Amino acid sequence: MILENGLIRTLDPQVPTQRALAIAGEWVAGGVGVHETALASPDVLDLGGRVVLPGFTDSHVHFPTWALAQSEVKLDGCSSLAEALDRVRAAEAKPDAWLRGYGWRNGDWSDGREPTKGDLDAVTGNTPAALIAKDYHSLWLNTAALAAAGGDLEVEGGVVERDAGGEPTGVLREEAAWRFKERHMVVPDEEYLDAMRTGVHLANARGVTAVHDKDGWLGALGLWQQLAVAGALSLRVWQSIPHDRLDEARGLGLRSGFGNPLLRLGYLKVFMDGTLGSQTAWMLDRSGVQITSGDELAEIVGRGAEAGFPVAVHAIGDRANREALDAFEQTRDLWQPRGLRQRIEHAQLLAPEDLPRFAELGVACSVQFSHAPSDRDLADRFWAGKTDGAYAFRSLLDSGAVVVNGSDAPIEELDPLAGIRAGVRRTIDQRGAWHPEQAVTVDEAFHATSVAPAWLAGDERRRGKLIPGQYADLVVLDRDPWGDLDAQVVATMLAGRWVHNPPPWD
Repeated sequence: MILENGLIRTLDPQVPTQRALAIAGEWVAGGVGVHETALASPDVLDLGGRVVLPGFTDSHVHFPTWALAQSEVKLDGCSSLAEALDRVRAAEAKPDAWLRGYGWRNGDWSDGREPTKGDLDAVTGNTPAALIAKDYHSLWLNTAALAAAGGDLEVEGGVVERDAGGEPTGVLREEAAWRFKERHMVVPDEEYLDAMRTGVHLANARGVTAVHDKDGWLGALGLWQQLAVAGALSLRVWQSIPHDRLDEARGLGLRSGFGNPLLRLGYLKVFMDGTLGSQTAWMLDRSGVQITSGDELAEIVGRGAEAGFPVAVHAIGDRANREALDAFEQTRDLWQPRGLRQRIEHAQLLAPEDLPRFAELGVACSVQFSHAPSDRDLADRFWAGKTDGAYAFRSLLDSGAVVVNGSDAPIEELDPLAGIRAGVRRTIDQRGAWHPEQAVTVDEAFHATSVAPAWLAGDERRRGKLIPGQYADLVVLDRDPWGDLDAQVVATMLAGRWVHNPPPWD
């Protein structure tokens, strides 16, 4: 196949643009002129002036959770508790089923008040209701839902909010929220699979050809395998597993990279702290929640290195990031010789002296460009005087750090182009840019969304650029985003096969 009469942006600095692209089977065969010898009687597709780029990777997505959330009550964007309750009231609860929702953030509400079980009881009655916060680190329950736990709510690393009388208010945070979900809100595999089938199609429609999935804790690897067996997997998946499953993986002789071109076992996931929105980020001022200590992380990183696994560390607060960097530095003689590509997820607030350490240590920054403008008001409120070191994407890139971009969906929407716009513009509304000195260029934004993620997954020789010998994973846009960032996806190809909107196009 020859794609011609358009602009091919290869994202390869040696040959950044071509006017045509040759594809042979699953692979890019070359650019202009190659088709004379590489392809016999090729099909020729007229791009009609459209632009072709390497397929996008979402480097941080909770895919099964995001897919399932598409059918739940959406509370994102509510400006008050009353508006959130109105949305819950309007939802149709299924008989004998939980009412689930996501996206509330009381920091965005006009009164900022913490929600309570009583608030929910008034609109849900005896139907158990569980609403996860926008940051997915707090869970809002009604009385019927709380009853499922029988009073067993406390857990190390968790927070159970209580009223003046010592009774649970209905809000659980961190480990308390996650354990409640795992024990009392079990979702059948078939429900996940139905949602994921739809989610894969939606992701393809947004130009996504690969994801780094974070839902290892709920058995996502098995869900992806079922989709693959059914022929319903049109994404490349780099899958996490919880660090406490390392011994099981090691006992089976599994290492990072095990799998096939569509589905591979990737890395261990560890949480250092909570989040900005829940005010549980672990801070140098001693506030927040510590989930894993630096010493504990060093032990995990060391054991992971011996077993052939890199580690992805959730770190939001400046203390969490420092402890994570310290642990990687302490153990680098174990993991660097093995070529393991370590990463810190989010890296949202950094002390100035810690910012250059990512590049010095060779630890990648797995960030979310969309978080900066989305979180700006919370950051200005809770991190007043510190935001020069918040969401410091420009500074990280200037230091030489590897930066990859994701969405953290369902916390933000799985939409790479929206994330790219947020990284370049540093705003998602009518306000001016927030800390515009930390904006990235269009080149850097696309590199972080296509090229760097393939490197982080050890796949840089097979994908990430549109050059000979790499997979024909690509996205067709209606116009050149270097000239107009509001470009839209027209079609998506994975390994030489159209997975969204095959031509002909209008």
